[in-house]
Amino acid sequence: MSSHKLTPLIINRSDDINVAHEAWLWLKVNLAFLTGALAVTVIGVILARLLSRWADRALSNATHIEPTVAKFLSNIIKYALWVVVGVTVLTQFGVQTTSIIAALGGLALAVGLALQGTLSNVAAGVMILIQRPFRVGEYITAGTVAGTVQSIGLFTTEMLQIDGLYVMVPNNELWNKAVVNHSRMPTRRFELVVTIGYDDDLKAARDAMLALAKDDPRTLETPAPVAFVAGLTDAGVRVGVRAWCNSGDHLALTWAMNEAVKLKLDTMGMSLHPVAAAAPAPAPAAPR
Repeated sequence: MSSHKLTPLIINRSDDINVAHEAWLWLKVNLAFLTGALAVTVIGVILARLLSRWADRALSNATHIEPTVAKFLSNIIKYALWVVVGVTVLTQFGVQTTSIIAALGGLALAVGLALQGTLSNVAAGVMILIQRPFRVGEYITAGTVAGTVQSIGLFTTEMLQIDGLYVMVPNNELWNKAVVNHSRMPTRRFELVVTIGYDDDLKAARDAMLALAKDDPRTLETPAPVAFVAGLTDAGVRVGVRAWCNSGDHLALTWAMNEAVKLKLDTMGMSLHPVAAAAPAPAPAAPR
């Protein structure tokens, strides 16, 4: 970069001829400098536009980057390039940009402190869109929030609960919680455990529950359903059955098996006993 500085125009006389003469002399002295500064400006503007368009096109065509993140990163690159061009042009014209850069840095720090919560949501939104722990249409639970994801933005994520209620969740709340994605994997395991009396026929109950699981068209053949004895308690014998199904069928299979096992064991003359600490019920799958 040239160290030459723009020579100030000083006019001591007031008549038009002398003013024009002084202006011509000033222009003659600084013509090369002004030409170089203008060239830097034009080249900088052209390069900034070309680079920002290239970055926007590259990010938009990247299949592993969400469109929202691609647009966000593209805007950051574009504005950063314009800032660099502006500082370079001012420096070329002899303007001391150190104080300007310091002022901009202080302003950015003040804005960052004032919008700390908002910026944390933006950072969380970018990380969610990059890491993709969930996508639109998937059913998730995170802390006390559960629902089907409707949209993912830079600030918030919109969800629809299973009861039809709309929920808007700040991204920071989702990023700082353990997210359970009920729709990501194509298959899920179903499990049902009941308690029968010690006088009941254990083998018959186990075989009946296994047969019900195998007969349901929603259960998968691989892995094959299994029946087992989960434990012995003061209330009775805990008998269970496990089967795998498609993730979308998990909720319907849960309801159907609960009803079918109860009715079947009733017809076999067995009594179901409640237990003080029952096994946790499986989380619901995304509604179809």
